[in-house]
Amino acid sequence: MERKVRVRFAPSPTGPLHIGGVRTALYNYLFARQHGGTMILRIEDTDQGRFVPGAEEYIIDSLTWLGINFDEGVHVGGPFGPYRQSDRKPLYRQYADQLINDGWAYYAFDTPESLEEIRKVYEADKKAFQYDCNTRGSLRNSLTLAAEEVQKLINEGNPYVIRFKMPDNEEIVVNDHIRGRVVVHSNLLDDKVLFKSDGMPTYHLANIVDDHLMEISHVIRGEEWLPSAPLHVMLYKAFGWEATMPEFAHLPLLLKPDGNGKLSKRDGDRLGFPVFPTQWQDPKTGEISSGYRESGYFPEAVINILAFLGWNPGTTQEMFTMEELIQAFSIERISKSGAKFDLEKAKWFNQQYLRQHSGLDLAKAFMPYLTEKGIEISEDKLAIICDLVKERAHFIKDIQSQTHFFFEAPIQYDEQVIKKRWKEDTAKHLDAISAILNTVEPFETTLAHDKVIAYIQENGLNMGQIMNCLRLVIVGAGIGPDLFTIITLIGKEEAVKRIKKGISEIKI
Repeated sequence: MERKVRVRFAPSPTGPLHIGGVRTALYNYLFARQHGGTMILRIEDTDQGRFVPGAEEYIIDSLTWLGINFDEGVHVGGPFGPYRQSDRKPLYRQYADQLINDGWAYYAFDTPESLEEIRKVYEADKKAFQYDCNTRGSLRNSLTLAAEEVQKLINEGNPYVIRFKMPDNEEIVVNDHIRGRVVVHSNLLDDKVLFKSDGMPTYHLANIVDDHLMEISHVIRGEEWLPSAPLHVMLYKAFGWEATMPEFAHLPLLLKPDGNGKLSKRDGDRLGFPVFPTQWQDPKTGEISSGYRESGYFPEAVINILAFLGWNPGTTQEMFTMEELIQAFSIERISKSGAKFDLEKAKWFNQQYLRQHSGLDLAKAFMPYLTEKGIEISEDKLAIICDLVKERAHFIKDIQSQTHFFFEAPIQYDEQVIKKRWKEDTAKHLDAISAILNTVEPFETTLAHDKVIAYIQENGLNMGQIMNCLRLVIVGAGIGPDLFTIITLIGKEEAVKRIKKGISEIKI
């Protein structure tokens, strides 16, 4: 019988969610939906020292904004809860004890100070110290101490950790959907701490226990966890859960735009793009980090950006709805090598989605910018303006630079246009055109256009020269959308006023 697909996204609430983590959540979501499976949000907060207030809420808000929804989790509940590891704390100890009883783990009483001293001795010999099969026999643990001594130390409240006893001379095989067959020799691995002296499990123990109890079928996570996979395989073996062990897929890293190293917050700050889905304010320092949402990215664009960072559909299609991604996605088409973040491509995706929005949608989003400047305009009129310029914008905020001349007269004029186009008789002809515009009734685009063009032709004037100068006095430059649409949108009175102002201010 085919196994039911159950996947989980399991972040730690130690700060804002990096877009690499969002991509991991997205790939899990696409895989689950494609197979009619279940998507789970589990919060892994066993490291209480790194817990950051507000981080869990931030994770949920960011993923909700992007349309990555969960069937079970901390915020929606479910039959396998609780879904926050700190709420599951009582159950982990029994599994650590089980490993000790079965000879797969042991108590270690070494103090941090004593281990640091040993490290220094090793470093003096230019060696690296590791708590493993070669060193544990000379250290202070339940493998070297008498049973009575171990019990006495525990009864007296001496701090200890529980370590996994990695077997000697064993080849550990990790079968990975992306990496293939990975083989690691057990003698190279250390005896990882499974249970800490503060009574909390480490990631390794809690992760395996929870994945087993929540019946996780596939673990899709970042490649930074690949070195831990052999230990996790051994833990499944130690518990006798090999038959239900999930299948693994370790995703490639997100790299800096130049490809040299993992993408970090500092790279975003330096190069001017967000590395977090939404804005984050550090509760300790108050420092604000930019987010894609607040930078003007559409959620659909961010989803497309992330989908292509490490995966390709095998076709030339670049724009995907979430439903189309669900249909097209496959783990087999995920790359082994790291994916370089491309800011220009990210902006391109956003531009494509901006163009798909109606003028009315864009007007609703752009209106707050105008309200802030004290500019009043009807939503319908603003919708027409947004439709005119949306081809030239990457973000909603770009509409400001593309439309300022609709709301305010030019205060300066492009010197290059003046130098190239403005002649001695230009002012005379523009004055005549302003008089013509004053007579246009009703004042609409086609009629205004036809009357002005007729004047230019009847007087044998250079069309490009006059039209460029007319545009110059209306918008201040030689660029912009259809000139007569601009003129009719700003209105007859304002258009004539701008022509008169331009004639008086432009001198050659």
